[in-house]
Amino acid sequence: MTSARRLLRHPEFARGLREMALVSPGLAAWGLMTGVAMINSGMSVVESLAMSLLVFAGSSQLAAIPLLAAGAPALVILATAFCVNLRFLVFSAHLRPYLMHLNFWPRLIAGYLSADLSYVMFTRRFPHPAVEAEGRAAQLAHLSGGLVFNWISWQAASL
Repeated sequence: MTSARRLLRHPEFARGLREMALVSPGLAAWGLMTGVAMINSGMSVVESLAMSLLVFAGSSQLAAIPLLAAGAPALVILATAFCVNLRFLVFSAHLRPYLMHLNFWPRLIAGYLSADLSYVMFTRRFPHPAVEAEGRAAQLAHLSGGLVFNWISWQAASL
């Protein structure tokens, strides 16, 4: 069985999905509001789709929308988004020991998919990184379940 299949079949993957499902109504409301704000600001459907898929950070999207509508310079928009998302540096630093056993691409994908609530739910369930392979597999499965559900919920509501 491939590692992806093992991950999807691990009981912690389903637990991560369920835990994120509990907070999904709030995620959906936030995503819907952001999607509506993009369209109401004058962004085209294609621009809104691109922003939702590429900038997976609602606060950053909401900070950038009025700047885009006002025709602010790209550097100002990027600097604003960077400052709004500095909290993700803290998340990344804390998640580093949980993910360092992975190759570059899985770590990069986890970084892209990580968000406030998925980080909180994961670290509440696993306050310390596992040191043995079985524990790491459980943690990765749980994190993956939460990240996948969070991303799908956000995109569905935002789009």
